Amino acid sequence: MTYPALFSPIKIRGLELKNRIIFPAMGTKMPNEERFVTQQLIDYHVARAEGGCGLNFTEVCSVYAPASPKKFLAISEDKYIPGLQQLTDAIHNAGGKAGIQLWLGGLAVASDPEQMIIIPSPVPVPGTEYTIPGAEIETLKAAANAFGEGARRAVQAGFDAIEFHAGHNYTPHSFLSPFFNRRTDEYGGDLQNRARFLIECISSIRQNIPDDMPLFMRIDAHDDYLEGGLSIEDVIAFCNMSKAAGVDALDVSRGNFSSAAIKYEVPPIDLPRGFNVDNADRIRRETGMITVAVGRINTPGQAEEILADGKADMVVIGRAQLADPEFCMKAQSGNSDDIVQCVACNQGCYDGFVSSEVPYITCLRNPALGRESEYKLMMTDHPKKVVVAGGGIAGLEAAMVLKRRGHQPIVCEATGALGGQFALAGEAPRKEEMKAAAISRGEQVIREGIEVRLDSPVTESLLEELKPDEVIVAIGAAPMQLNIPGSQLTKVTNSHDVLSGEAMVSGEVVIIGGGLVGLEVAEYLHGKASKITVVEMLDKVAKDLGELRSICVMESLRESGVHLLTNTKCLEINEYGVVIENKGEVSEYPCDSVVVAIGAKSRNYEGLQHFCNERQIPIHVVGDALRARRALNAVSEAHEVARMI
Repeated sequence: MTYPALFSPIKIRGLELKNRIIFPAMGTKMPNEERFVTQQLIDYHVARAEGGCGLNFTEVCSVYAPASPKKFLAISEDKYIPGLQQLTDAIHNAGGKAGIQLWLGGLAVASDPEQMIIIPSPVPVPGTEYTIPGAEIETLKAAANAFGEGARRAVQAGFDAIEFHAGHNYTPHSFLSPFFNRRTDEYGGDLQNRARFLIECISSIRQNIPDDMPLFMRIDAHDDYLEGGLSIEDVIAFCNMSKAAGVDALDVSRGNFSSAAIKYEVPPIDLPRGFNVDNADRIRRETGMITVAVGRINTPGQAEEILADGKADMVVIGRAQLADPEFCMKAQSGNSDDIVQCVACNQGCYDGFVSSEVPYITCLRNPALGRESEYKLMMTDHPKKVVVAGGGIAGLEAAMVLKRRGHQPIVCEATGALGGQFALAGEAPRKEEMKAAAISRGEQVIREGIEVRLDSPVTESLLEELKPDEVIVAIGAAPMQLNIPGSQLTKVTNSHDVLSGEAMVSGEVVIIGGGLVGLEVAEYLHGKASKITVVEMLDKVAKDLGELRSICVMESLRESGVHLLTNTKCLEINEYGVVIENKGEVSEYPCDSVVVAIGAKSRNYEGLQHFCNERQIPIHVVGDALRARRALNAVSEAHEVARMI
């Protein structure tokens, strides 16, 4: 399939782009402690430029030295120009164009306590007597000037385009939004005054860049979850002001980090694909400006439809290019079926970004993210036959890497289908893309010419027949049993059997376990059961979900009327219901069915281990077969093992 609109050129002022695809500004934690570009960041951008992307934007880049947090890029001083020049040179040499996102972070700068927080109005700090003050006018003048100085440096560093970040609760957005801006001077009050600081920043940028250099602006379509915040009509009126001040293109996003609306900034699989496109369409029609659609646009067909229908002029394809840096090239060459699909799991790109334990962002679908140079696949000098036990997402990853390195992998799957628990997880509400991605990966493995044997559990006799040089065990985990009286009753089943459709439950249902799987079973049963109750021993449910998925799942549970019992232990199951204990008080809770969702336990592979040890066949255990964890870890381990064989 071809995508003529997506891969048509576009000219914005003096900049001609070869296609309509933007790789957007996304936090990576790849800049160093002192805010400089690193080789890791260069490699990350080069991989996407080589993959055919039209325009790469840097992640947020601080313009004002007193408000420039560590571990984020900065352009607040001339010393940053050489590193940024290396980045633009590398992107250009890879056939791409480079844009820089100029940023003043507001409350987000609090990640570095040494930096100044510039906000329109005072904000009390919870749990303390301290209140963050609203910015003085002198500070605003200095910050607006800093945007211009940053733009001047960006020109020196060789950037092709600039983006002014006016969304996501950062300083400019905070001034524009009446929810945050309660000033009574010339920077507060009506829209004209609230826009004043932003227009000063835009004018400062425009005065410091060539006439033929395009200026993009990232803007929220409207405020979500902020009572009395910006309406889309406010935003359209402001965009028209920005057009007069010199903005050329609108990058229409959504979200803020002061409320549950943060889910729109890095939208998880729970949000509909293209959920913000209609907003971009309206803003485009009512401003007449070049407009970029953003928000869960992750397939070339979807992007083509948006452009062909005239709803936007360009599209942001961000996490889909994290998952597959060759996304653009594969789509343009007619090989879109070979794209490794982003599933918006947020495990590596967002959860990894906010975790203090993860050094930089990663990706469940792409273990090479952030290690682009290190993970270039090397052909083997000693091809081996490798049996991969298990056709789940980890086993398929191992097989693909082995094949591309010149080995002979044989995937043996005990069931009649590939995809494993990744495909099963796709049975939960709103996760259809996960199932589709698992099926797609299996098809890619087969197209690669890898031998796949279904309904073939790996046994000692099968290994005798195949005589492998090495074995990878990726057989996953099985649901844990609940060892209490009554757990063997016919009314009791487990989460896997419910999601796979092997077990049918109805009436009043109690789910034992309030982690990710238990909650997804609760959502799955909505409309099938008359009452759903989740019993969780811990003080809260959803502890194993990332922040943004948790927001969405909890909202869905509330809307569905699911009952949540925390700090509650299930002691016994009987014909009437379950016996539970909460704060030392024992009671009986009536139900018709019980679903056990207390976790998973690695499947037994002792026989395979013994066989391989006896014959001195190297054996590697990866993913949930080693111990039950997130899919991110399973795929990463499988990739690493396959690289080393």
